[in-house]
Amino acid sequence: MGFADDHLIPLVDAGLGNSAYLIDLGDGRALAVDASRDLRALREVAERRGLTVAFAADTHLHADFLTGALQLAADDGATVLAPAAGHRAFPHSSLADGDETDLGGLTLRALATPGHTDEHLSFLLLDGARELGVFTGGSLIVGSAARTDLLGAARAEELARAQYRSLRRLAELPDAAAVWPTHGAGSYCSAPPGAERTTTIGAQKQANALLAAPDEDTFVRDLLSSLGSYPAYFNRLAETNRRGPSILDAAPSLPTLSATAVRELIGQGAQIVDVRPLPDFAAGHIPGAVSIPLRDQFATWLGWLLPDDIPLVFVTAPGQDLAELTWQALKIGYERLAGHLTLDAWTIDDGEQETVELLTADRVGDRPVLDVRQQAERGAGHIPDSIGIELGELAAHADEAPSGAVVHCGHGERAMTAASLLQRAGRHRLAVLTGGPDDWAKATGHALQGGA
Repeated sequence: MGFADDHLIPLVDAGLGNSAYLIDLGDGRALAVDASRDLRALREVAERRGLTVAFAADTHLHADFLTGALQLAADDGATVLAPAAGHRAFPHSSLADGDETDLGGLTLRALATPGHTDEHLSFLLLDGARELGVFTGGSLIVGSAARTDLLGAARAEELARAQYRSLRRLAELPDAAAVWPTHGAGSYCSAPPGAERTTTIGAQKQANALLAAPDEDTFVRDLLSSLGSYPAYFNRLAETNRRGPSILDAAPSLPTLSATAVRELIGQGAQIVDVRPLPDFAAGHIPGAVSIPLRDQFATWLGWLLPDDIPLVFVTAPGQDLAELTWQALKIGYERLAGHLTLDAWTIDDGEQETVELLTADRVGDRPVLDVRQQAERGAGHIPDSIGIELGELAAHADEAPSGAVVHCGHGERAMTAASLLQRAGRHRLAVLTGGPDDWAKATGHALQGGA
């Protein structure tokens, strides 16, 4: 076949910061690369183009989402292509360095590119002898390389050195070859900020500071020093992907619950997750509920803050997308989804409520300030004398939060999540800043402080 640009369709998950790819093979069949368990976007494109997924390739054992490859095998009869060194416990075509798969006119060649994980492969797409591009997964990404500490801090340097060699191997491809990474901006796996999700080998030779590192030691130092924290659920998903996530036989649904049923579930250890917008939660919420507003980043914070082995009850606002909520939970392995209710259903049944004060930047005054942003965000500028505790660490350090604190992040959503965690830990008289440090600086005329 003659490969054209429109034969490759990136499918971006803005919340997790990742891209999957659907490649039209020109004969009614398709190749999917690093597809998530949430296959809605992929299905929509495939149906529109009349495609059946014949191959589902995974570059590595993903830590940040459950693979959709098994579901594609079950639904479409797709052949799963995956690194042999991943030792997956389900039927698949095991590939090692140099192995090729005939796609029917195009060829997919496996390139061993360890670093992000031990078994990591990149997939070079060839049209005859012409190297069209390479699916780099978590090796070479736009402006950087993916993190190497997911197998533990003790192995981070060893894997960073492997990543150095992998990037140099990829850099030997033709400058015109496209680079199609899985991880992009917004991924905790991790990538620098920026709008570009794909690139070329030549562009990365010019712009990627890690590729420009003069030697291996400099590369390792620069990569490791750029790594921040990552969500807790990353530590369990790779093994789930090795075993294989369960197959979904039907579109998932989220039943409506009564207040009585919710009380029974709470008694059985269920956690209430309030997905309504920030102002709604502030005005009134079920005591003990964790605020995680339904938005692109919902899955990240659900997976970071709550265990996956307890029933979850969701408080929703009328009109919120229950399918979006459910799929975001399922794609990171949360399957004990008990159901949902509205706050009205709770209050009509005499349910108690708590509130959180909302403050604009001009009303913070001399109250203590708790900054729950990531360390890199705080280092770029923070309110002087504020206390910094990352949201992901807050539950373990709730006793370090100042009494009567004004909690802030960049806009308010993470701050409200933090306030809900503190309330659950018995801390009260809290307020949430509706904005971020830039709003405070503008309102007060005071400069932000740099550094951590």
